[in-house]
Amino acid sequence: MMSDFESRLTGKRVLVTGHTGFTGGWVCLWLKAIGVEVHGYALKPNTSPSFCKDIGLETEIDSHIGDICNYNLLLREIQRIQPDLILHLAAQPLVRKSYREPVQTFLVNAQGTAHVLEAARNVGTVKGVLCVTTDKVYKNNEWPWPYRENDPLGGKDPYSASKAAAEMVIQSYAASFPHDKSLGPAIATARGGNIIGGGDWSEDRLIPDFVRAVKSGDALTLRYPAATRPWQHVLALVEGYLMVLAGLISDEPAMYAKAWNLGPQEAKQFSVREVLELMSESWERPLLEYMDNPLPEAQTLALDSSLARNLLGWEPPWSTERVVRETAAWYRDYYKEPELSLSITLRQINNWRERR
Repeated sequence: MMSDFESRLTGKRVLVTGHTGFTGGWVCLWLKAIGVEVHGYALKPNTSPSFCKDIGLETEIDSHIGDICNYNLLLREIQRIQPDLILHLAAQPLVRKSYREPVQTFLVNAQGTAHVLEAARNVGTVKGVLCVTTDKVYKNNEWPWPYRENDPLGGKDPYSASKAAAEMVIQSYAASFPHDKSLGPAIATARGGNIIGGGDWSEDRLIPDFVRAVKSGDALTLRYPAATRPWQHVLALVEGYLMVLAGLISDEPAMYAKAWNLGPQEAKQFSVREVLELMSESWERPLLEYMDNPLPEAQTLALDSSLARNLLGWEPPWSTERVVRETAAWYRDYYKEPELSLSITLRQINNWRERR
């Protein structure tokens, strides 16, 4: 049985930028499962293994390989697709890589977002755009209480600053080309916390590094074992994204064309060490080591998601412990039978949707 927001999306044409990435794969499979015509625009998968390839996404949807930094190509594809909605996920999402490639990070995250919004406003079918940024857009004061959508934005590292810059781009487009005057689509942003889940093979991320350590027998180096993060399953954010997208094509899009925090609902925050202990209990335990001089990175960061909870009815059903167990189970089952990646992923999507 479909939820209300799923029913509003059924039959619509949705373009997902960054569909070849970790979150993009989960989004596209959920959208397809509810009868959405799904299109993708992204770079080629850049990890091995590749979640996109393992689940056969390039044959599951209309997939186009392209760079959001190439505005003319992006515009031609959006003109060809004529989407009702755009979910903008494409990004350079890694903090440590942003130190190595700061200019490229700003180019992709800030200017790339401008390209998506400019193309969207020039294609009349596009009614709404949801741009995904990050919890790291907030000026981090290292305080103990969570950040709300109206708190100041900032960012010391290039990644965080590039995402805060993207938010400025988004605010400018929303103000300069308002949807209520038919000058552009309704625009929303989603600021999510750290996500985990099966199929993530990125560099410098805790769970993929854990998986690689388990399989290789090498030590896992921990940068900040006591740091807390808003851990949540990728499906929590996917569900929030779809709720906002459905709102952007509702009778009252202005209620949804705003910034949304999507962070864990639990009062208890889990440290890096605690998450690794849960992963170890659910699968295997790798060797652990500590880094002596890590690059700067925020120690404490939490989101106040009251707006999404109260206005969207966003209530992720799995506890943090369940999220970690399901993540460990995905990788465990994947290494038993990699060819079953698609069915493993769809099973978890269905369990989430049915609140099992």
